[in-house]
Amino acid sequence: MSDANILKRRKELGLTQADIAKAVGVSRVSVSLWEKGETTPKGMYVTLLAKALKCDVNWLLTGQGSPEPAKQEQETTVVSVALKPQGSYPVISWVQAGGWNDIHLTDLHDADYYPCPVRCSKNTFLLKVVGKSMNPVFREGELIFVDPDVEAVNGKYVVARLDDENQATFKQLIIEDGKKFLQAANPDWPTPIIPINGNCTIVGVVISSMKLF
Repeated sequence: MSDANILKRRKELGLTQADIAKAVGVSRVSVSLWEKGETTPKGMYVTLLAKALKCDVNWLLTGQGSPEPAKQEQETTVVSVALKPQGSYPVISWVQAGGWNDIHLTDLHDADYYPCPVRCSKNTFLLKVVGKSMNPVFREGELIFVDPDVEAVNGKYVVARLDDENQATFKQLIIEDGKKFLQAANPDWPTPIIPINGNCTIVGVVISSMKLF
């Protein structure tokens, strides 16, 4: 993909990086990196970027032909945008799936944003899975969508925070005889079950996940 094409087309349309970021569902920093050629949009983001720049996808990728979209491609793009899930949500921190680990919050202005594939609340955010305690259900490197407004019931996958130490973990919530536990999905994990005591708070319920391109 030609980074020069992205920058040139954006300026031709009189749009800012923030305008493109909002339309595509990513951060302004991501758009800046695309224009510098340091990273490249992939998958559905190519289509969404072409839509935001009102240009032909092939021209955006190769620089060949006309920047003006063909009629058929315009119709295809409209369908793609119509299927785009409601809103985009930030990756605000990463969570070590293997146990209690420090939470590293990201400045929302610099966060990457992704559309959620299922219905969710406006408070939804994403976390990047690191570790193997949730294999094979969730793999290391996946992004999980966490919704704080979904009720945490028995069997749900949740992100829980250890309040006293500002640490978090990602596990399956198990409720038996009024007692609560956090369970690893990996049957070979050395600490498969963690009892929940009074200083633990359920941050949110995992409602979906996605693999990065």
